[in-house]
Amino acid sequence: MLFVILAPLALAAVAFAAPSQVRRPLALLVGGLLHLAGVAFLWVTRPAPALGGWLEFDPLARVVLPMTSVLFAVCAVYAQGYLKRRPDRDNRIFVGGLLVLLSAMTVVALSQHLGLLWVAIELTTLSTAPLIYFDKTARSLEAAWKYLLVCSLGIALALLGTFFFALAGAGPGGPRSLLLADLTRAGAALSSPWIRAGFVFLLVGYGTKMGLAPLHSWKPDAYGEAPGILGALLAGGVTSVGFISLARVVRVCHAAGESAFARDALVGLGLLSMALAAVFMIGQRDFKRMLAYSSVEHMGILTLGLGLGGAAAAGAMFHTVNNGLTKGVLFLAAGNLHRSYGSKRVDDVRGAARRLPISGPLFLAGFLAITGSPPFSPFFSEFAILNGALGGGRYVVGALFLVFLSIIFVGMGATVLKIVQGDPAGAPEVKAHGDSWLTAAPPLVLMALVLLLGLFLPQGLKSVFDAAAARVGG
Repeated sequence: MLFVILAPLALAAVAFAAPSQVRRPLALLVGGLLHLAGVAFLWVTRPAPALGGWLEFDPLARVVLPMTSVLFAVCAVYAQGYLKRRPDRDNRIFVGGLLVLLSAMTVVALSQHLGLLWVAIELTTLSTAPLIYFDKTARSLEAAWKYLLVCSLGIALALLGTFFFALAGAGPGGPRSLLLADLTRAGAALSSPWIRAGFVFLLVGYGTKMGLAPLHSWKPDAYGEAPGILGALLAGGVTSVGFISLARVVRVCHAAGESAFARDALVGLGLLSMALAAVFMIGQRDFKRMLAYSSVEHMGILTLGLGLGGAAAAGAMFHTVNNGLTKGVLFLAAGNLHRSYGSKRVDDVRGAARRLPISGPLFLAGFLAITGSPPFSPFFSEFAILNGALGGGRYVVGALFLVFLSIIFVGMGATVLKIVQGDPAGAPEVKAHGDSWLTAAPPLVLMALVLLLGLFLPQGLKSVFDAAAARVGG
């Protein structure tokens, strides 16, 4: 189990030390493939908990870690073509930082101790903030600082919430431990006031990391200025591990008898995130910022499913995978569009399907998938969440869910169709930045996975989603 944590760190050290600008990106590829092999080994062998129970490949980790590993490996292939086209930028920090990020996300996914979980979440912030500044523009510098400050403030509040959970278990009969197994075993012996206070701070802290409204202020700037690779990993990987961190907190609340309190807050915040995304999606003129608000929406969908519980929670676990893979398609394709046109403005980008015959249609297909169009897999996970809401008698919640999805589909569709359709003649063009196999094939692979999971969901995967939902009281 330690291999999947230490291998990326070792490759990060190689990347920081490597003198060759050209060969350094190979460390990303090797690190991604080794990590993927290690996760596959964990999936097959199902090892016992490590480090005294601090690390475990539990059902929540089985949902998020394979998806994150696949996404990173695909991005590592994409990076070979992307960084080759960016000889003007030193890639030492970029390559090394991405590998440190992979290791940090792995620790978050495996962590069974709230203290270790907090440290790993903070490391994801510290390792990615410098990468947002890769283009070295004034806007990217502003975005990097905003990301660092807002997320660090959120994580500081999460630390207070972690302390409150420690106090909840410090009384008579409490476990005096931050291990999740000890906290859940203590159950009713945990102090309810401290559990409630801790949940509020942890929800704000980890909700900031996920980009839930109204804690999302860093997201449009960071996603808008980050390279496509980093955008894909932020929207598909970092937010996903942030979500399962919140799910682990809900697990403790459920054991302590405070499930209703936690779930009501999650449902409210989930609907608020979808509503805000719907408002800002309409008439959006920057397609990368549009993807940022799409991420706000889908973090709301995940939180809503977790809050509803039952079948909706299993749908949320499935949607975690679907969102991660589809965001990879959209951000990598958007990066290709941005480089070809030299602009993120909708007014400057048109006829993408003609100029970029792979990335343009992929951007359209990614839009259809992320907005829940069949037969792509997000349709089925969103339907499961809706079914859970209606099956649980939450008819108003289900109706609002459908309304917000419809508004977002129309608003996002108007932007995407302007970009993909039309004649590219007269639009800005950056020569030698058309589609290549190294930059077009990776999002194509992710799109194939999204379609495959929509057409056929193996029973083994469904069992994993059900087990993960059961882990948090679903």
